[in-house]
Amino acid sequence: MYRKQCRQSLNAQRPLSQTNDSRPLAAIDLGSNSFHMIVAELRHGQLMIIDRLRETVRLSEGLEINGKLGAAARQRALDCLSRFGERLRDMHASKVRAAGTSTLRRARDAGEFQSRAEEALGHPIEVISGIEEARLIYNGVLHSMPPHAGHRLVLDIGGGSTELIVGKWPETRALESLPLGCVAMTERYFTGGTITRDAFDAARLAARLELRPVKAFFRNLPDLQAVGTSGTILATERVARGTGVTESDGLTVGAVEALIDKVIGLERIDALQLDGLSERRAQVWPGGLAILVELLGVLQVGRLQVSTGALREGLLYEQVGRLRHEDARERTLQAMARRYHVDEDQAMRVRDTAARLLVQCRDSWELGSELAANALAWAAQLHEIGLDISHDGYQRHGAYIAANADMPGFPRAEQAMLAYLISNQRRQLTTSPRLRLPSGWRRKALRLAVLLRLAVLLNRNRSADPLPAFQLHAERNKASIRFPAAWLHDNPLTVADLKREQGYLEQAGIGLLVEEFD
Repeated sequence: MYRKQCRQSLNAQRPLSQTNDSRPLAAIDLGSNSFHMIVAELRHGQLMIIDRLRETVRLSEGLEINGKLGAAARQRALDCLSRFGERLRDMHASKVRAAGTSTLRRARDAGEFQSRAEEALGHPIEVISGIEEARLIYNGVLHSMPPHAGHRLVLDIGGGSTELIVGKWPETRALESLPLGCVAMTERYFTGGTITRDAFDAARLAARLELRPVKAFFRNLPDLQAVGTSGTILATERVARGTGVTESDGLTVGAVEALIDKVIGLERIDALQLDGLSERRAQVWPGGLAILVELLGVLQVGRLQVSTGALREGLLYEQVGRLRHEDARERTLQAMARRYHVDEDQAMRVRDTAARLLVQCRDSWELGSELAANALAWAAQLHEIGLDISHDGYQRHGAYIAANADMPGFPRAEQAMLAYLISNQRRQLTTSPRLRLPSGWRRKALRLAVLLRLAVLLNRNRSADPLPAFQLHAERNKASIRFPAAWLHDNPLTVADLKREQGYLEQAGIGLLVEEFD
């Protein structure tokens, strides 16, 4: 369970015309039931949708008891991503963000599948936390509806999880991700496609139990507007209107109860042929209905409006924000630095030194990506967060915080990279099982750790005096750094630290040579 109070400035308050890039942007939601892709362009200051693709993959159906993805589900997913990748290549998309959600969070072999999926798509895939998914969903709804001055409750029932968010424009106040999904719920309680009153009662009880610990954070709020989004809720609203259960927009508890009665009367999932309900949605709809009716009842929602904006739209608008240098990750870093009383001047000294080092070995060590520069800067900014706990082993404390904190804006892999660098800023280099990195990042992460270590070491005296001109040369598993001879003579403690550092790096398979010049 997660309960969070946070303040975030989203992108809605600034005109999109500040961003001048007409090339298509794309966002892909790798959900537990369906994969969605949305492609848009900035035209005359407006984000215009130019293409949408959706395929039912049912990835969570392939999640076996041992936590591994089944072969059939994996192949369906890879085939779908290949088609998405072909469309992206044809459209020459400039920026693409793909996010994996509940099933990929739970899958034991997600890393192996992720590598093949990225190859099929032709772009990186992020596996995001449930809280990050909730934040992005809120962002998507925020940009897809008229402004609302009061509180807004957003509900999203996915294939593998349900997200709940409370916000007040433009801030999120509470976020939650619960292990309630329409696919899993249908598989568990409506086995063999049979629908009974007892099955619905059992499914509803399970949903009620999950909601009980968090319900206080999401109800009894003043001037509340409740909004539902994504497949289950949108389909239910269409069916309610199509069958005459309701004639007005939105959903009520009474309307959903009436639909449940209709569904029970049909007795089987393959008999769910209702106006507004597609065949593929019908296969997982009973579980979604059980979750939805309990959400409305437990959270005391009078009427639930619907929005087409969801995770994929949130990903899209997040990209627009990054193009305007409005990055949620930067806000998260600043908040964490304040929370853990980081010495800002020292952090900036280390960051600037690390940036100087990176420039000198960017090409030879293959560290020219935006991620490499960002990760090094982030780690420098937060390298001392562990000091707020204890000076002894503060790098370990800081790494634990970075690895386990809820960090809005950071996908799991980027958060793991940050934790890895903080952990390895001094003393013996180590790869903790808790700090697993994608295989393609490991060599670069080690090289970035070397740069961070040198930046921390050279600023150990915490002096505001500028460092001398130094020269770093790196290739493969070797690095040499040169300093003015006079400076080395005047800084014997730094020389001693550099000699000790040579031993640490040697144990990690990297040779470091320290030289002087006149």
